[in-house]
Amino acid sequence: MAVFIEILKLTIPALSVVFVVYLMLRQYFESEHQREMLRIRSNQQSTTLPIRLGAYERLSLFCERISIPALILRVRTEGTNSAQLRVALLMAIQQEFEHNITQQVYVSDNLWQIVKIARDDVQNTINYVYQSIDPESDSKEYARALFDFLEQKEVLPLHKALEAVKREASLHL
Repeated sequence: MAVFIEILKLTIPALSVVFVVYLMLRQYFESEHQREMLRIRSNQQSTTLPIRLGAYERLSLFCERISIPALILRVRTEGTNSAQLRVALLMAIQQEFEHNITQQVYVSDNLWQIVKIARDDVQNTINYVYQSIDPESDSKEYARALFDFLEQKEVLPLHKALEAVKREASLHL
Protein backbone atom coordinates (compact mmCIF):
# COMPACT_ATOMS: atom_id res chain seq x y z
CA MET A 1 0.00 0.00 0.00
CA ALA A 2 2.89 2.34 0.72
CA VAL A 3 4.16 1.81 -2.82
CA PHE A 4 0.75 2.66 -4.17
CA ILE A 5 0.68 5.91 -2.17
CA GLU A 6 4.18 6.78 -3.40
CA ILE A 7 3.08 6.20 -6.99
CA LEU A 8 0.04 8.44 -6.46
CA LYS A 9 2.26 11.15 -4.93
CA LEU A 10 4.29 11.16 -8.15
CA THR A 11 1.57 10.65 -10.74
CA ILE A 12 -1.03 13.15 -9.48
CA PRO A 13 1.35 16.16 -9.71
CA ALA A 14 2.65 14.87 -13.06
CA LEU A 15 -0.87 14.49 -14.44
CA SER A 16 -1.75 17.93 -13.11
CA VAL A 17 1.24 19.45 -14.90
CA VAL A 18 0.38 17.59 -18.13
CA PHE A 19 -3.23 18.79 -17.90
CA VAL A 20 -2.22 22.42 -17.29
CA VAL A 21 0.30 22.29 -20.16
CA TYR A 22 -2.36 20.75 -22.42
CA LEU A 23 -4.82 23.56 -21.59
CA MET A 24 -2.19 26.25 -22.14
CA LEU A 25 -1.07 24.77 -25.47
CA ARG A 26 -4.67 24.38 -26.62
CA GLN A 27 -5.42 27.99 -25.78
CA TYR A 28 -2.22 29.12 -27.50
CA PHE A 29 -2.98 27.19 -30.70
CA GLU A 30 -6.57 28.44 -30.76
CA SER A 31 -5.41 32.05 -30.47
CA GLU A 32 -2.78 31.47 -33.17
CA HIS A 33 -5.44 29.94 -35.39
CA GLN A 34 -7.74 32.94 -34.86
CA ARG A 35 -4.86 35.33 -35.54
CA GLU A 36 -4.03 33.48 -38.77
CA MET A 37 -7.67 33.50 -39.88
CA LEU A 38 -7.84 37.23 -39.20
CA ARG A 39 -4.69 37.76 -41.27
CA ILE A 40 -6.11 35.70 -44.12
CA ARG A 41 -9.40 37.62 -44.03
CA SER A 42 -7.53 40.89 -44.00
CA ASN A 43 -5.41 39.87 -47.00
CA GLN A 44 -8.47 38.57 -48.80
CA GLN A 45 -10.39 41.75 -48.14
CA SER A 46 -7.53 43.92 -49.37
CA THR A 47 -7.51 41.83 -52.54
CA THR A 48 -11.27 41.70 -53.14
CA LEU A 49 -12.13 45.26 -52.13
CA PRO A 50 -10.82 46.83 -55.35
CA ILE A 51 -12.62 44.16 -57.38
CA ARG A 52 -15.87 44.76 -55.53
CA LEU A 53 -15.59 48.52 -55.94
CA GLY A 54 -14.97 47.93 -59.65
CA ALA A 55 -18.15 45.85 -59.77
CA TYR A 56 -20.13 48.67 -58.17
CA GLU A 57 -18.66 51.09 -60.72
CA ARG A 58 -19.61 48.75 -63.58
CA LEU A 59 -23.16 48.35 -62.29
CA SER A 60 -23.64 52.09 -61.88
CA LEU A 61 -22.34 52.56 -65.42
CA PHE A 62 -24.71 49.80 -66.57
CA CYS A 63 -27.64 51.65 -65.00
CA GLU A 64 -26.62 54.87 -66.71
CA ARG A 65 -26.10 53.18 -70.08
CA ILE A 66 -29.49 51.44 -70.12
CA SER A 67 -31.46 54.55 -69.21
CA ILE A 68 -33.81 55.28 -72.07
CA PRO A 69 -32.44 58.76 -72.85
CA ALA A 70 -28.87 57.41 -73.02
CA LEU A 71 -29.97 54.47 -75.15
CA ILE A 72 -31.84 56.65 -77.61
CA LEU A 73 -28.87 58.97 -78.01
CA ARG A 74 -26.59 56.01 -78.60
CA VAL A 75 -28.63 53.79 -80.91
CA ARG A 76 -31.11 55.97 -82.81
CA THR A 77 -30.13 56.84 -86.36
CA GLU A 78 -31.89 58.98 -88.92
CA GLY A 79 -34.18 57.19 -91.31
CA THR A 80 -35.17 54.36 -88.98
CA ASN A 81 -38.72 53.53 -88.02
CA SER A 82 -40.11 52.80 -84.57
CA ALA A 83 -39.89 49.04 -84.96
CA GLN A 84 -36.18 49.26 -85.82
CA LEU A 85 -35.51 51.60 -82.89
CA ARG A 86 -37.33 49.26 -80.49
CA VAL A 87 -35.23 46.29 -81.60
CA ALA A 88 -32.03 48.36 -81.38
CA LEU A 89 -32.92 49.53 -77.86
CA LEU A 90 -33.70 46.02 -76.63
CA MET A 91 -30.54 44.62 -78.22
CA ALA A 92 -28.41 47.34 -76.62
CA ILE A 93 -29.88 46.55 -73.20
CA GLN A 94 -29.23 42.84 -73.66
CA GLN A 95 -25.65 43.46 -74.79
CA GLU A 96 -24.97 45.73 -71.83
CA PHE A 97 -26.44 43.15 -69.47
CA GLU A 98 -24.39 40.32 -70.94
CA HIS A 99 -21.28 42.47 -70.70
CA ASN A 100 -21.88 43.06 -66.98
CA ILE A 101 -23.37 39.74 -65.92
CA THR A 102 -20.19 38.62 -64.13
CA GLN A 103 -20.49 41.53 -61.69
CA GLN A 104 -23.12 39.53 -59.79
CA VAL A 105 -20.29 37.51 -58.25
CA TYR A 106 -19.00 40.56 -56.37
CA VAL A 107 -22.25 42.14 -55.16
CA SER A 108 -25.03 40.94 -52.88
CA ASP A 109 -27.85 38.83 -54.28
CA ASN A 110 -30.30 41.51 -53.22
CA LEU A 111 -28.49 44.21 -55.19
CA TRP A 112 -28.24 41.97 -58.26
CA GLN A 113 -32.00 41.36 -58.11
CA ILE A 114 -32.64 45.12 -57.87
CA VAL A 115 -30.47 45.71 -60.96
CA LYS A 116 -32.31 42.98 -62.87
CA ILE A 117 -35.69 44.46 -61.89
CA ALA A 118 -34.52 47.85 -63.15
CA ARG A 119 -33.38 46.30 -66.44
CA ASP A 120 -36.72 44.52 -66.81
CA ASP A 121 -38.57 47.77 -66.13
CA VAL A 122 -36.65 49.56 -68.89
CA GLN A 123 -37.45 46.72 -71.32
CA ASN A 124 -41.11 46.72 -70.27
CA THR A 125 -41.33 50.49 -70.73
CA ILE A 126 -39.86 50.20 -74.23
CA ASN A 127 -42.38 47.49 -75.13
CA TYR A 128 -45.35 49.22 -73.46
CA VAL A 129 -44.82 52.53 -75.24
CA TYR A 130 -44.20 50.71 -78.52
CA GLN A 131 -47.71 49.23 -78.35
CA SER A 132 -49.22 52.73 -78.43
CA ILE A 133 -47.56 53.88 -81.66
CA ASP A 134 -47.45 52.88 -85.30
CA PRO A 135 -44.49 50.53 -85.91
CA GLU A 136 -43.82 52.17 -89.27
CA SER A 137 -43.72 55.70 -87.84
CA ASP A 138 -40.44 57.59 -87.68
CA SER A 139 -38.22 56.68 -84.76
CA LYS A 140 -38.37 60.31 -83.58
CA GLU A 141 -42.05 59.84 -82.76
CA TYR A 142 -41.28 56.70 -80.75
CA ALA A 143 -38.42 58.42 -78.94
CA ARG A 144 -40.68 61.36 -78.12
CA ALA A 145 -43.36 58.98 -76.80
CA LEU A 146 -40.75 57.27 -74.60
CA PHE A 147 -39.59 60.63 -73.19
CA ASP A 148 -43.21 61.66 -72.51
CA PHE A 149 -43.90 58.39 -70.72
CA LEU A 150 -40.77 58.75 -68.57
CA GLU A 151 -41.79 62.27 -67.55
CA GLN A 152 -45.09 60.91 -66.24
CA LYS A 153 -43.47 58.22 -64.08
CA GLU A 154 -42.87 59.35 -60.54
CA VAL A 155 -40.41 56.63 -59.55
CA LEU A 156 -37.97 55.02 -61.93
CA PRO A 157 -36.65 51.63 -60.79
CA LEU A 158 -33.42 52.45 -62.61
CA HIS A 159 -32.83 55.39 -60.25
CA LYS A 160 -33.62 53.16 -57.27
CA ALA A 161 -31.12 50.59 -58.56
CA LEU A 162 -28.45 53.27 -58.87
CA GLU A 163 -29.15 54.38 -55.29
CA ALA A 164 -28.90 50.77 -54.11
CA VAL A 165 -25.53 50.37 -55.86
CA LYS A 166 -24.23 53.53 -54.20
CA ARG A 167 -25.57 52.49 -50.81
CA GLU A 168 -24.01 49.02 -50.94
CA ALA A 169 -20.70 50.40 -52.22
CA SER A 170 -20.56 52.85 -49.33
CA LEU A 171 -20.89 49.93 -46.89
CA HIS A 172 -17.61 48.47 -48.17
CA LEU A 173 -15.55 51.63 -47.90
